[in-house]
Amino acid sequence: MSNTKAKTEAPWQAFMDAAKLPQVTVNKNGYEIRAELLGMAKDFVLNDYYAKWGQFETSIKKEHDEIVTKVEMPTVPGIEQIMETAQKFYDFVNQKK
Repeated sequence: MSNTKAKTEAPWQAFMDAAKLPQVTVNKNGYEIRAELLGMAKDFVLNDYYAKWGQFETSIKKEHDEIVTKVEMPTVPGIEQIMETAQKFYDFVNQKK
């Protein structure tokens, strides 16, 4: 009986596979594009900060109660740095060549 069921499902499955609709992508408006660009800039700046923070943590060494390597702590990025990065991304996207 399972063999009969497999035979009836195969043509039906082939029909369903052939009848799939194409994937439609919706164009984003300007606000959505800028919001996504701002999110990308925020992620980029924060990833850079966390990389610098990891370098700060691993570069301090002690020898006999003295710090041998001195590295400045990274500054936490603010909205200005994120906006500057977003502007650089925006300028890159809009360049004409």
